[in-house]
Amino acid sequence: MLSARTIRPLPLEGRPGTADSPAAMTTLPGSATPGPAEPAPVEPSPSTNGSQARRPAVPKLLVALRRYSWATLGADVGAGVTVGLVALPLAMAFAIASGLPPESGIYCAIVTGAIISAGGGSMVQIGGPTGAFVVVIAGIVATHGVAGLFMCTMMGGVMLVLLGLAGMGSAIRFIPRPVVVGFTNGIAVIIATTQLREFLGLTMTRMPGDFVGRMLEIGRALPTTDPATAVLSVCTLLVLILCVTLKTRIPGAIVALVAGTTAALVLGLPVATIDTRFHGIPSGWPAFALPAFRLDLVIGLLPAAFTVAMLGGIESLMSATIADRLTGDRHNPNVELVAQGVANIASPLFGGLPATGAIASTAANVRAGAKTPVAGLVHALVLLAIVLWAAPLAALVPMPVLAAILLMVAWNMGDWAEIPDIFRTGLTDASVWAVTLALTIFADPTQAVEVGMALAALLFIRRVTSTTDIAQVTDELVVRRRPDMLQDKEIPPFVAVFRVTGTLLFGSTDKLDVVRDRLDGLPPIVILRLRYMTAIDATGLRAIEDLAHAVWSTSRVFLVSGAREQPLAVMRRSHFERRLGAQHMCPTFDDALARAREIHAQRFSSAWPNVAAPIPLPVDTRPETGDHPAATAR
Repeated sequence: MLSARTIRPLPLEGRPGTADSPAAMTTLPGSATPGPAEPAPVEPSPSTNGSQARRPAVPKLLVALRRYSWATLGADVGAGVTVGLVALPLAMAFAIASGLPPESGIYCAIVTGAIISAGGGSMVQIGGPTGAFVVVIAGIVATHGVAGLFMCTMMGGVMLVLLGLAGMGSAIRFIPRPVVVGFTNGIAVIIATTQLREFLGLTMTRMPGDFVGRMLEIGRALPTTDPATAVLSVCTLLVLILCVTLKTRIPGAIVALVAGTTAALVLGLPVATIDTRFHGIPSGWPAFALPAFRLDLVIGLLPAAFTVAMLGGIESLMSATIADRLTGDRHNPNVELVAQGVANIASPLFGGLPATGAIASTAANVRAGAKTPVAGLVHALVLLAIVLWAAPLAALVPMPVLAAILLMVAWNMGDWAEIPDIFRTGLTDASVWAVTLALTIFADPTQAVEVGMALAALLFIRRVTSTTDIAQVTDELVVRRRPDMLQDKEIPPFVAVFRVTGTLLFGSTDKLDVVRDRLDGLPPIVILRLRYMTAIDATGLRAIEDLAHAVWSTSRVFLVSGAREQPLAVMRRSHFERRLGAQHMCPTFDDALARAREIHAQRFSSAWPNVAAPIPLPVDTRPETGDHPAATAR
């Protein structure tokens, strides 16, 4: 079982890590087989084992209200108003791209946004419709109709609630990074191509569902491009790009929405609007209605419902993780999944779409200064106010403006910068990415996730078995490995050492959370010892990078030492050293300790508070495999 333990190295003469002083050494084992001469480990206390035990299973809103203030309320209200205006064009655009009227997206953003903020496990997560669902929703509507979509959404919501109640929030991490990136790349391509008709004002009798047929039809329709529509679309897209480049305080979606709508009205451009295309947006409260439930559709909808649940879970936890990086908070994945599930059960009751954590809206929420989930509740109230009192104004939004906004969303959601890293990691991850991407674009997104997961599982087995190594223990081997052993090493009190044992592949990366969760109690220098880590993949590399950024954000130093053959080869191919910094990569544990002493003398010395204070970690008296003299002799 993977767990986190603190060990007390063998009492050596003159060493501070004796029975009277705590050792700053923690192990993150994947699998360990201590020799018969080693003492049995002392199991950690359940209250401190792992990150989840210390995170209360209550909504973050209740946690935030315990220390709420008027200043926090002011920040949340300002952020909520901003993100509500950002969510308006996105919600309408996602609904239209899915083949539904724009009010379906707004109703979804209102209902699910309020539920996810009130009951979720993230401080600043914003829930609502997202681009990742567009293709899935369009396929379900085309096959089973709107009634089938509502059934599928509620079935996916039930699955998410069950996953959260079963404590499976961390199991979402078993989705490998290449599968996630390949899927989002494919969805981004599909969204972009489906918006070309509105972007260029093409006259098309039909929009084929398959990618090849769609592109052929668009090619035939290019001579029908409407100049006014194309000019407005291009100008809106340029405004969005300019806002990103200049990093304007007002989100680009708001600027583009207002500027594009105003330009169309003032210049009298003959372009399609929400009013001319959908006859406006209904004013008033979203109507409550129980969707029709057909038992004969349940079996056929199970694969699509599974995709909705998995996609919703993956994107919501990805969004929450991004929010954690931006705010320094830690979300509770199980609470978040339950809230996401309840939101998806409730959304069809008001004619809404499937929902998840919206990365774009969440990032805008953080940048606008949000502090607590109250900002998400304000965002929902802003959208409700627009529906009640400003629906006629929203109906004036031109379709090419929404198309330009969706093109920008597609570009931002693509994770394009990760593609070179995946290829540098190796052919294994690259093949998983390519298969997932191809199936998403040319086949079915549901099949893409399923096949990608199956292929990743097979390659996972191959990668683990390839790390098995048998070698004769010789005097030369013992001498060569001595610089990486703990025996006779003095760990200074200003250093905390964590080791990884076994593989660090997708599905096990959450074990690094024990370091992140204890950062406040750690000394100024943290060493991650990889001597006993046998294999790593792209997901594991990403997890170490995220941990490094978390450590750096607290003004601490992060060092990595002793990477073995396979992990070191993967790190070199993916330019990991360049991103982490060559000064933070040490060949052996001896080098890491020397580097730590050098950094401490230069940067910290006696300025760091409580460098010799005890670290409240559970105790494991088992010596590290290979560090015990008896183990060396064997």
